[in-house]
Order: sequence, then C-alpha cells, then structure tokens
Amino acid sequence: MSSTHRHTPGCACGIDVHAHVIPHDLPRYLGNAVPAAWPSMAPAHACHRHVMIAGKVYRTVSERAWSPSRRIEDMAPMGLAVQAISPMPELLSYWMEPQAASQLLRYMNEQIAEMAALSGGRLVGMGAVPLQDVDVALAELEYVNDKLGFKAIEVGSNVNGKPVGAPEFAPFFAACAEKNVAVFVHALKPTGVERLVGPEKLLPALAYPTDVGLAAASVLTSNLIGRHPDLKMAFSHGGGTLLSLLPRLEQARQVFPALRDAMPVSPSEQARKLFYDTLVFDAPTLRHLADRFGASQLMIGTDYPFAFHDARPVDSVIAAIDDPRVRAQLVTDNAARFLGIDAGASPIQA
Repeated sequence: MSSTHRHTPGCACGIDVHAHVIPHDLPRYLGNAVPAAWPSMAPAHACHRHVMIAGKVYRTVSERAWSPSRRIEDMAPMGLAVQAISPMPELLSYWMEPQAASQLLRYMNEQIAEMAALSGGRLVGMGAVPLQDVDVALAELEYVNDKLGFKAIEVGSNVNGKPVGAPEFAPFFAACAEKNVAVFVHALKPTGVERLVGPEKLLPALAYPTDVGLAAASVLTSNLIGRHPDLKMAFSHGGGTLLSLLPRLEQARQVFPALRDAMPVSPSEQARKLFYDTLVFDAPTLRHLADRFGASQLMIGTDYPFAFHDARPVDSVIAAIDDPRVRAQLVTDNAARFLGIDAGASPIQA
C-alpha cells in the first residue's frame, strides 16, 4: 500500500522523531565521589516518580516515561505507528566529567535498546553520547551504532555554551556522516534565560526555540552541512527561530564579504538540506516551514510524554497541509528516510 494512500485522517501511520525516555530507575555512580548533578529517581504518587537532580525535584513523570506498553497505548490516538525514543535532554549530562557522563549515558542507551526490543518494532532507539569530550563521544557512538544498532542519536543545542556548529565538534559529526547515523538536535540549557519575565514555564515556550534557532544557524555559518552533505541533521521545535533568522542571514551574506566567504553555499540552500520537526503548534507556521525549508525536510515531533506536547500530531499536519502526497511526506516518509527505516513496514496500517 502506498504511503500516499495510507495517510488519511484518523490513520495510525505516523513516525514521531521527538519523544523522550526516563527510566524507572537510574544507576548509582560507580566512582568514589558522586557528581553533584548525578540524577536519581524517587517515588512520587500513584504511577509517578520524581527525577531528582542535585537533591531537588527536577520533574515528576508518569509510567509513560519508561513503560513501552503504556507508551504504545497512547500512540494509536496520536496517529502514530512508530516512535523514536531519546533521553530526556537534561540527562545528556554535558556538565559532568566525561567518564561520569559516559557511565550514565551507557545505562540510558541500554535502557532505550531494551524498550525498543520489547516494543515489537513500535519504538526505535535514538542514543546519546558525552559530547563534552569528542573522543569519548566517538567511542559511545560506535557502541550505540555497532552494538545496539541505533541509526540516530540525540544531541543538545549547545554543549556547555558551545553550539553544535562549533569547530571542536566537527570530527564527531564527520563520523556520524560516515556511519550514516542521523543527528537530532534538541534544546538544552538555553541562552537568554535571564531575559525571560514571568514563570519558569516560559523556558520551553520561549528560550528553547531561541537556542535551537541559534544552533541551526551555527551549522549554516560553520558550513558543517556543506562539508558533510550526507549528514542527516534535524532540529527540534521546527528549527526554532531559524525560520525568522534565515532571511536576515541571507541578506547579511550579500552585504558582508566575510560572511560570503564563510558560507560558500547560501544559507537558504543549506537550510533545505537539514530536517525539522513539526512541533510548532500552528498550522500557518507549519505551512511556512514547508514552503521555506521544503516539504521533504519536515517530520512529526511531539515531545511526548511531557505536558507541553502535541497530542494529535497527524491531525496537526492535516490541518496545515491539503495535498495528501505532502501529508504523506510529513507524517511518515521523511522520518523513515531520516531514521533509516522502511516506511512500508510500519506495524500499524490504516
């Protein structure tokens, strides 16, 4: 059955590239001095548990965060056949010593692999690496790709303040391109938090898209995607502010010779080689994304299982896109290409 025919209202055929995992338990630190930010889990109410970081409750989560069966129950009403699962970004732990972070992320990667193995093909693993040390990150990349079979990883929008386009990370992304491992960039510890006026919950609403936009821009201005045209790199939250920044960057390249030298390929052309999720909560914005970046580059993203997520992602695409062939790209086909899976082999067919 063709993917175009599958993608109709009410289908359960979508592929979600932006969904997070928190295990029921986190490991004890195996070294001598426990890092101050080493996370742990503590009982909460009913089927919930607290994520504890530095002795404080960072987030309270339900069994949806760790239970494959509970997660799969929720996927049908969301219109999803497959979900790529990655760690809650705070667990990426770039602020720890590399060996400590490596221990935690090895545990996370193996937990994700176990969840995927129990899911009957409904969950696809997306790993994590301690990118604060490129050599250690390369070793973990080899493990998750060669041993666990993961075809994608999640990285933060910045690593201790350095955006993903910074030159020190270039060898890592070169290895991702060589191994054909896709990279999903998620907002993490964003810049500009001190400029927010209001409750803490403004962080994901305003600061996350700002940091993601700057991260995506750094990939363009560093010519990373130009040097590695086979690198599959996606950005959460619709690429954040990049949509608005891109015309200014394009004009600046025409005005300033130094920018033209730094970007041999125009930023607009480069941006159409990146991928973006659909998590923008607005049909006109999603249509604009498809027009500016190309319908071939957009994929469903939900931010499940957290409160600030898109509970009806397929319906969101349908509301924004009239052409069934373009809907098919956004709902299933682009994500299948990004993740390296067979769109026609989805466990659920409409």
